[in-house]
Amino acid sequence: MVQEQQTERPEQKPEGESESVPYDAKATGAEEGPEAPEVEEGVTSEEAATEEEHSPERLTALLEDARAKADETWDQLLRVRAEMENLKRRQAIELEKAHKFALDGFVRELLQVRDSLELGHNAALDEGADVAKLREGTELTLKLLTDVMAKFGVEQVDPQGEPFNPEFHQAMTMQPRDDVPPNTVVTVVQKGYVLNGRLVRPAMVIVSAAATPEQT
Repeated sequence: MVQEQQTERPEQKPEGESESVPYDAKATGAEEGPEAPEVEEGVTSEEAATEEEHSPERLTALLEDARAKADETWDQLLRVRAEMENLKRRQAIELEKAHKFALDGFVRELLQVRDSLELGHNAALDEGADVAKLREGTELTLKLLTDVMAKFGVEQVDPQGEPFNPEFHQAMTMQPRDDVPPNTVVTVVQKGYVLNGRLVRPAMVIVSAAATPEQT
């Protein structure tokens, strides 16, 4: 029996289908895209910036800047302290002068009053002195003294005929009177004085009291 020999025929592919060939980018010369920057494995950009900020050069610069600012602040503090000491010293000197010469203006004004009194006294020593002129001179001197005192805030307390005021008057005695209301100043024994509204000396007065029926 004749054994049929089968010959292998190459497998035919359908028409229109080409054989697949592996793609080799380098062989074909295709262009590659831009390469990504190489980043050191395990280190981020933030960590790199932190390391740069904490570098010895950076820390040295910050330290020098802080020292310069501290020196400038210290100099300003010393200048301010010196100015305060000078101001305190000047104020102490001015206060001492104010205490020592507080009455300087008052004394200057008072000198003319003394001069007037001295002239009146010398005139009174003359045996042929005119009493009327002496009285007139004395009245002018008293008026001058009153003006000087008023100029420096010193005013008289002369409460003749006024109601009794215990804040500015001191009653020496009570006098029954039926011609004036009770508690009225009927006699001023000694005038009082106030300095800028503050009592220096109360006026010594006699105050009226209600008259009893037997005394009317």
